[in-house]
Amino acid sequence: MVPTLRHDDHVVVHRTRRIRPGDVVVGSFPARPDLLVVKRAVRREGGGWWLVSDNEAVTDDSRRYGPAEVYGRVVVRCWPPRRVGIVQ
Repeated sequence: MVPTLRHDDHVVVHRTRRIRPGDVVVGSFPARPDLLVVKRAVRREGGGWWLVSDNEAVTDDSRRYGPAEVYGRVVVRCWPPRRVGIVQ
């Protein structure tokens, strides 16, 4: 999710099913239930959400695994201190 999120960023997730296109979310893919991902929700697709990474070079998103189940929306980055703020 670079540049929005970086490795070792800590975030607060609001567990909700109320997701809008453009939200940064936490989810998993039925094809890879062991893989918990943080991606941007693009659109509703079937029973889930089409998720993509902000970094186009990363392909562990819906382009590879299809629609995902979403658990919640990322709302705040709380670590590291110099990067604390609302995630958009």
